[in-house]
Amino acid sequence: MPPEDDGAREGGPRINPSILAADFVNMQRDLARIATADFVHVDVMDNHFVPNLTFGPQMVERIQATSPIPLDVHLMITEPERWAPAYAELGAASVTFHLEAAAEPVTLARRLREIGARAGVAVKPATPVESLFDVLDEFDQILVMTVEPGFGGQSFMPETMPKLALLADEARRRGSAVWLQVDGGIGEATIAQAAEAGADTFVAGSAVFGAADPDAAIAGLRASADQHRHTH
Repeated sequence: MPPEDDGAREGGPRINPSILAADFVNMQRDLARIATADFVHVDVMDNHFVPNLTFGPQMVERIQATSPIPLDVHLMITEPERWAPAYAELGAASVTFHLEAAAEPVTLARRLREIGARAGVAVKPATPVESLFDVLDEFDQILVMTVEPGFGGQSFMPETMPKLALLADEARRRGSAVWLQVDGGIGEATIAQAAEAGADTFVAGSAVFGAADPDAAIAGLRASADQHRHTH
């Protein structure tokens, strides 16, 4: 079973800074600067599912050993059935794979939970979410991408918000404790929109690592999300 959570949506907004925006040469220093965040978001890209290449298991293992907070690993890779369990075995608290890449998403989610990680599934901006409605509780987290996956620093896509709101309303209707995460272009100007639409877990890159005081940036984002949280 997955680790105990904090009451899911009722537990307050979670801020997960993305290390794509960190200084890769000073990773340990930058991880220490976000110790007040909830998780550190680690984007694994294979230059196949997305046109970019980032970290593999060895690097993630070092981040896991160094990070003061748990790892939220986002796998933008093909064949997640083959690779995702290894990231759970490294000790990542949460492992998210893409619905578009998975042959058997529910089977993979159950495998990740067996290992001890939270199981997440991600959808690209154009991917419908209705197919997830009947299996919401097979996942601990659904990640609605608010940019096209593959690169940091892109602009937030507000047209993804109706899809997020659909998920939030369906989760509420079913009494599901699934976390709803957004990733892409999240900052002071956009986090309110995502919170109002139903997100409770927010990936922010440059909005945190680009700030003079990352702790203050995390606190500000959390407060804004809390103020605008989905209530209907």
